[in-house]
Amino acid sequence: MKRFFRLLGWMLLAGILLQLFFFVRIALMRVVDPQSTTFQRSEMARVVASGKLSWGQQWVPYDDISDNLKRAVIASEDSDFVNHQGVEWEAIEQARARNAAAEARNQQRLQQAQARIEQARERARKKVERLEKRGKPVDPQLRGIADGSITPPGITLPAPKIYGGSTITQQLAKNLLLSPERNLLRKGQELVFTQYLELLLDKERILEIYLNNVEWGEGIFGAEAAARYYFRKSAAQLSAYEAAKLAVMLPRPRYYEQNFNSGYLNSRAGTIAARMRDVELP
Repeated sequence: MKRFFRLLGWMLLAGILLQLFFFVRIALMRVVDPQSTTFQRSEMARVVASGKLSWGQQWVPYDDISDNLKRAVIASEDSDFVNHQGVEWEAIEQARARNAAAEARNQQRLQQAQARIEQARERARKKVERLEKRGKPVDPQLRGIADGSITPPGITLPAPKIYGGSTITQQLAKNLLLSPERNLLRKGQELVFTQYLELLLDKERILEIYLNNVEWGEGIFGAEAAARYYFRKSAAQLSAYEAAKLAVMLPRPRYYEQNFNSGYLNSRAGTIAARMRDVELP
């Protein structure tokens, strides 16, 4: 028992020291600009492993980022940013309920899609059999549909839309110091780091660090890199609509990088641009 309690004591001490390390690290961010995040470093390793070497990021001070972008990101991601204490529990619960409903709808659509796929495969199998009996060649795609190695054209398996309830501070805590894994321990640590950020940094500094490190596409991090990649101008020069378009990209930056002129993105950007006038900046 003594060994057990001694081991438990060392584990508790290690946990306390680790939390102290992160507390001091975040405190230093009041004066030291974090040039990369844990998420960025994991992404850099992935990009390099894939053989791509494209990477863009350049830190710019808060005052050199267009107020349009600050307003757009707050309007799109966290409308009560200047007032909350880091976590909005009501928004998290609403997101949980919406995700549960989305998952139920997705299961129904998935069953329908799978039924359509099975029907298409059965038709393909019968057609292959007829062609083989006649001694005629079988198209490789048709054979692939028949044996299940190819999904019939025109049928896609739906993916549920995931709604987020995280504030800007939570998003920063998650990307700044935590690994990409999703589990309860990581979520708990995210909430702790969120409180550290709110306690040690003011809202302006939190938004400055967030805008300089958030992802805007494959190897594109921070407002300056995004503004130059998508609009060939600095982050200080972004118009209201340009800023709104970048803000709308944030939940799925790599997807929208490939679909930058999609109807949804343009329409949603117009909605966010209209909301921006009511946004309070820190």
